[in-house]
Amino acid sequence: MKHILPVLTLTTLTVAAFADAGAAAPVAPASAGLSYNRVGLSYVTGGDGNPCSLQASAFIGSSNVLVSAHADLTAAGYDSVSIGYVFKNVFAGADVAVAVATDDIYSIQVRRALGEVLSGLEVALGYQRNMGSAWNGGFVYEVSYNVTKQYSVAYSIQDPKGSIYNSVNSVAVRYNF
Repeated sequence: MKHILPVLTLTTLTVAAFADAGAAAPVAPASAGLSYNRVGLSYVTGGDGNPCSLQASAFIGSSNVLVSAHADLTAAGYDSVSIGYVFKNVFAGADVAVAVATDDIYSIQVRRALGEVLSGLEVALGYQRNMGSAWNGGFVYEVSYNVTKQYSVAYSIQDPKGSIYNSVNSVAVRYNF
């Protein structure tokens, strides 16, 4: 009977220690969603632009404000920077991004991961409007596959309105960070 108090104290402290250790143990994070912090290299066929380009985008801090840059690698050509905002999980797991870029370009894109159906697959539909040129804009369709968490491959088709070209096809390799 005189050992009950020390045994109860020791038992309580042991249970509390294991409970704290269990609570402090790292838990697998929930899906962080689509990655916007990335760098990509693309090759374009069709259109009047240069075939190789480099793109980069990243959020500013922990906000949903997205900054992006695009540079042609083959000649002094079309380089741009943009700033936008990403509305996450707007409907059925889809994100909506709106942006404004240099040369009076405005865009909107809806992007969704198809992880529950096809693991690693993403689809995107966008529209760009170029107010500063004869090319008025058009739709952009993209399918992307995340090979790993860091690397993805994408194929996109741009359907420009008011252009002599039927479509602009692009293949990109991206690194997510």
